[in-house]
Amino acid sequence: MKIGLIDVDGHHFPNLALMKIANYHKQQGNTVEWVNYFAKYDKVYQSKVFTFTQDIDSAIQANEIIKGGTGYKLYHDLFCDDTEPDYSLYPQYSAAYGFLTRGCVRNCTWCIVPEKEGSIRAYRDIETVLQGRKAAIVMDNNVLASAHGLQQLEKIADLKCKVDFNQGLDSRLVTDEIAKLLSRIKWIRFIRFACDTTSAVSPLLSALEKLNKYGVKNYRIFVYLLVKDVTEANERCKILKKLGVNPFAQTYRDYDNNILPTDEQKRFAWYVNQKMVFKATEWEEYKR
Repeated sequence: MKIGLIDVDGHHFPNLALMKIANYHKQQGNTVEWVNYFAKYDKVYQSKVFTFTQDIDSAIQANEIIKGGTGYKLYHDLFCDDTEPDYSLYPQYSAAYGFLTRGCVRNCTWCIVPEKEGSIRAYRDIETVLQGRKAAIVMDNNVLASAHGLQQLEKIADLKCKVDFNQGLDSRLVTDEIAKLLSRIKWIRFIRFACDTTSAVSPLLSALEKLNKYGVKNYRIFVYLLVKDVTEANERCKILKKLGVNPFAQTYRDYDNNILPTDEQKRFAWYVNQKMVFKATEWEEYKR
């Protein structure tokens, strides 16, 4: 069989599902390649992670086209989920990609994880994810909520591999013991948290205080900032700015109810994410 792959989001990061599909089909003796729109395929897999990514409108010559991914609101389990990923698809990336846990104990209204993955559960071992590599981008949604996740963090610290939990950690779960553990880990760049509501500020401040105690400086902290009400988001942002952490503003979207970012939300997000502008001025001055 001739298998074609389409990474709808582009090649800005490795698509884990496509890498697993590629390895599965290669093990079956099939030919696997990125889709050439002038070629004919037995089967094409089309994966989309983000709902806001524009879909492919080119004609695809294939006997069967299979779409999947969060971007299509298709949440079924991958048929070859136990297959290890084929990193040859993305030779430009040196880090491993994967999950140690799946699911989350929270039910944030803007998050699809509860519907897609359910509650927290053990999933992989860090050494399985690494496959001999020295660094890993780990995409867990709430690794601190899992006993298995905490065991894996201990193992990561002992292995001295570098990691980035790119979906962020739950500041509400950072105890003194966990802060000490996090301080032992070699981070690729940042320790990531979220501060999506006013109620999230206090737990974040508490987590930062504990991390500071074990030598983690605030400039090593990256904070996702959900933007709905701009005035309220700016108040959160002022606190983060004063602390010297790195906020990253994300505008609120709700495609189910056709709620898209407003011009003001997009302008505020641009202001926050352009660090030279953000550091040089306040939002009240910038928006005039």
